[in-house]
Amino acid sequence: MVRLFEDEAAGKVAKLIYSIFHFQEIFTHIQRVNFPEITPCIYAMWHCHQMCNYGHPNFEKLNIMVSRSKDGEMIAQVIEHMGFKTIRGSKGKEGAVEASMQLISKLKEGEDGAIMVDGPRGPARVAKNGVIKLAKMSGVPIVPVTWYSSNFNWIKFPSWDKLEMPILDTRLINLYGKPIYVAEEDDIEEKRKELQSSLEELDIKAPEAFKEVYQWGLWKKKRSDSSQFRWNP
Repeated sequence: MVRLFEDEAAGKVAKLIYSIFHFQEIFTHIQRVNFPEITPCIYAMWHCHQMCNYGHPNFEKLNIMVSRSKDGEMIAQVIEHMGFKTIRGSKGKEGAVEASMQLISKLKEGEDGAIMVDGPRGPARVAKNGVIKLAKMSGVPIVPVTWYSSNFNWIKFPSWDKLEMPILDTRLINLYGKPIYVAEEDDIEEKRKELQSSLEELDIKAPEAFKEVYQWGLWKKKRSDSSQFRWNP
């Protein structure tokens, strides 16, 4: 009975959060910058920037890997309400392998994946090597991505990752890095460092990219209208 109550409570909270996101949709104006037009691929981002998946053009073809933790359960319910697919293995080490195999299968079917590379528990903004191994096994590239806005109407949650969420009228960008290909002979740690550097570089460049997009006034009124912009710093 206790477990059932916990599940019901988590479901209600997930529906509430989804309702907030659904309301926020009309106020969230996303512009994709340097979107690679590569599919299938694995989008790699920091845990605090996981909501940048909202700027993806095809929700139904994006598989987001979510942990089996209690927090992950609620996150999974929210993003499934939004139209994304989720990849979740069972608990424990076997579950991680199971989830990886599920994602590889989806990638080979031509769909995309998304991984928060410093999750599920951190340390924040330190890339782990799991996504590198997945790229090597699947043969698809990793696409680093961050999001940014100079608008002040953002919420930072008091979580380990300082999760960020826009509130009310917010213009923001999804800034994509160059695809990272992982060959069979490549060193895992060297590629992990390359991904780390790419994500750090995107965070540094994002304010300048946002400023240029802002000057062009390219934002649309709805997420579904979000287009892409080529930027060469």
